Amino acid sequence: MGMTENLLPAGLWYLTNALALVLLVFALRAAPWRRLVEDAALQHVLFGAAVALGFLWQMRAGIAPGLAIHILGITLLTLMMGWGLASLAGLMALAVTTLVGLEPWTSFGTNALICVLIPALVSHGVMLFERRLALRNFFGFIFISGFFGAGASVLAASLTISLLLWSGGVYAAHQLVHDYLRYLPLFVFPEAFLNGTMVAALTAFHPDRLLMLQQHRYHSR
Repeated sequence: MGMTENLLPAGLWYLTNALALVLLVFALRAAPWRRLVEDAALQHVLFGAAVALGFLWQMRAGIAPGLAIHILGITLLTLMMGWGLASLAGLMALAVTTLVGLEPWTSFGTNALICVLIPALVSHGVMLFERRLALRNFFGFIFISGFFGAGASVLAASLTISLLLWSGGVYAAHQLVHDYLRYLPLFVFPEAFLNGTMVAALTAFHPDRLLMLQQHRYHSR
């Protein structure tokens, strides 16, 4: 998923950049800045995640202009750091891919909305849904927040970019369905599996690295 240069009409370009800016403001306000300053390990996680995503996002399969497939990995970061810091790490990773020429600077805001902010917000929403269920088993967190959250995040990103390309007149609806949307399961499942597996591993061996994991809830009787 990556919007190439001059692909959207001006109106949608302004709209996506405005939405990205609004979500970025909320994300930065939600970030645990005090903990980030005091926790050196969290700082390492933040910058390490940005570098890792920057390299991961260079491995992609291109279908057509604006329609590329790659692992997002935002759900894992959201559960590790919260959606505010996950968004910041994603933006730094997007800056890396833009610096190496894989994305145009003019589409930075649009790509940030599609590949970073919406997936982080959806992952955060799924995590809150899991909390409201008040499950007493770690598997609820792993499968709902990890697996399902990751699948929902990439699904939301894919539908968003499809809607933008359709409403902008770039592709007809039948083209998007035939060339892109019908293949959604092929990249929703790997996203869910990769993120969910990493969440499961961290839950088992390093639960303290998952800031969104309410360990007391699962240990209570």
